[in-house]
Amino acid sequence: MAEIISGEDKAWEIIAGLLPEDVCMRTGAQYNDRSKLYTLPSFGTLFSLDPQKKIIMNLEPAGEIFLTRLRYFFVLSLLWYLVKASDAIPGGKLIKPSGMTGGDIFFRGSHVLPLDSIAKKYAHDRRGFRERGLSHGGKVVEYGDVAIELSPFSKVPVTVILWLADDEWEARADILFDSTAQNQLPIDLLWSVAMMSVLIFL
Repeated sequence: MAEIISGEDKAWEIIAGLLPEDVCMRTGAQYNDRSKLYTLPSFGTLFSLDPQKKIIMNLEPAGEIFLTRLRYFFVLSLLWYLVKASDAIPGGKLIKPSGMTGGDIFFRGSHVLPLDSIAKKYAHDRRGFRERGLSHGGKVVEYGDVAIELSPFSKVPVTVILWLADDEWEARADILFDSTAQNQLPIDLLWSVAMMSVLIFL
């Protein structure tokens, strides 16, 4: 059975007891011994975490969306990434959510990702899709008609792929994870990461 995790307070409690050196080695975060703050990149912008005050702050204006509109998905994912991330390095082999243990969560009721909305919005707008992805720290990769690899967290890359509409086919979008993703986060939080990765395009 896939591991399911919840609990913001529990995550903060665990983080406060972790060795900063270990957290930084596993996650790609940095730790300031003087301020007792972690700094971590996400979607091309920097965030700081204060385990004592249980506060996450965006250090750049582009990060505001993740602490407001996308807070529900972002905060738990970020906190548990600090707790759960492993030494595993992304290997570049991409898989669909359906290929992950417990991946059926992505296809049930309100958990269905709004990929159709991406396809509809950017059906004839390759440039707009690309620019939106780049504005959130993504990089262009060679899949579909246009694809963006996002970096929600250093060890959890996500690739969003768009096939443009033409005379024969409607536009469609897809999302892929690195095959090591479940070494970094449980499936329910990978769903949250996927949802953020889709919603930033909308």
